[in-house]
Amino acid sequence: MLLPRRTEEARFDPVSRRAFLALSATAAAGTYGLMSAQPAAAAQVLVQPSIRQQTIQGFGGMNHTAWISDLTAAQRETAFGNGAGQLGFTILRIPVHEDPGRWSGEVATARRASELGAKVFASPWNPPAAMTEAFSGGKRLRYDQYGNYARHLNDFVLYMRDRGVPLYGISVQNEPDYAHDWTAWTPAEIVRFLRENAGSIDTKIIAPESFQYRKNLSDPILNDSGALANVDILGAHLYGTATADLDYPLFKQKGAGKELWMTEVYHPDNQSAEAWPRALDTGEHMHNALLYGRFQAYVWWYIRRSYGPMREDGQISKRGANMAHFSKWVRPGYWRVTATASPQSSVYVTAFTNGSKLVIVAINKTAAGVYLPFSVEGAGSGAFATWVTDANRTLAPYNRVVMTTGSFNAELPAYSIRTFVTE
Repeated sequence: MLLPRRTEEARFDPVSRRAFLALSATAAAGTYGLMSAQPAAAAQVLVQPSIRQQTIQGFGGMNHTAWISDLTAAQRETAFGNGAGQLGFTILRIPVHEDPGRWSGEVATARRASELGAKVFASPWNPPAAMTEAFSGGKRLRYDQYGNYARHLNDFVLYMRDRGVPLYGISVQNEPDYAHDWTAWTPAEIVRFLRENAGSIDTKIIAPESFQYRKNLSDPILNDSGALANVDILGAHLYGTATADLDYPLFKQKGAGKELWMTEVYHPDNQSAEAWPRALDTGEHMHNALLYGRFQAYVWWYIRRSYGPMREDGQISKRGANMAHFSKWVRPGYWRVTATASPQSSVYVTAFTNGSKLVIVAINKTAAGVYLPFSVEGAGSGAFATWVTDANRTLAPYNRVVMTTGSFNAELPAYSIRTFVTE
């Protein structure tokens, strides 16, 4: 999302993104300091595989070769492969550069991600300069250039398709409501473009990609039948979005047949991705986005960054391990299913199925090990293979768990994330 000349700390408004990150760090430090080292009794976790929620489209991140160097060939395998030491990402986001001369730089990683089965989608920060004009709020697309802008986006779709990258979708605009350094759009302008021009673009359309999932940008789309008909994916970013604001009743009411994607975030901050147990905040954030937001996709900012899922040396970070506890085993086409979300304070559980396999991701953000009784409704006997990440282990195979007549007990080590997968 950020331009090279800007510091990556300055990512938040309306006060300032830097201030928000400082407040987040202070709050989190206080939370960890207050956690008790004593084990606490946990309620039973009830998993109900027959009660299906949203379909999962995937997990992934951004590659932007104009701002940071491209992923290497080995790093592409780490990001989009699903073997040992790999993230198992199934979504790649790339930019639509305003200058078509820069489009070629995005091809190599996008093509390899696509070959490995990932969905590739694209977001523009600016139209070509000749299509824009200055106004009191910054820079906007000229009203007489909407048709040309639609052709520009479609040209990118065709360009990538001709080079072996069938785009899954393309966005109208990255963060039109932040737009300090890129093009701004009002809700009415987005609705007009969607209604009158988006239908000519030969792939799925994503809008509005609000930086904070602000509903004042997406409500007008949902309330305009013409605009809504030309949107396939409602995209949103979650910079500072409160958990209470993740629910979207209007989308539930009017978004039938549309997908709901979280298309960019880094959380909780841009500090080292190796900090533990702070990296567990990423796992909790994913849990909240999937559970309360009912998002079908979760997409990080830069894939390779000191604060991202892949370190600069190409190895998976602790934050990346949190993502991989979902992405490696919760594959596209799985459903999130109903499960006890928080059997005790600072313990979080999310469950998924593809109809034959059951995947449970459990997070323990307390300083003591937690012992959880699980009950899987309608299940018989079987076993789970498990993997754990904690202070000393990263995506490490862990104790096999045996289930008898739908019940089993399992430990969550202190400050850990553990994934259970039926064998």
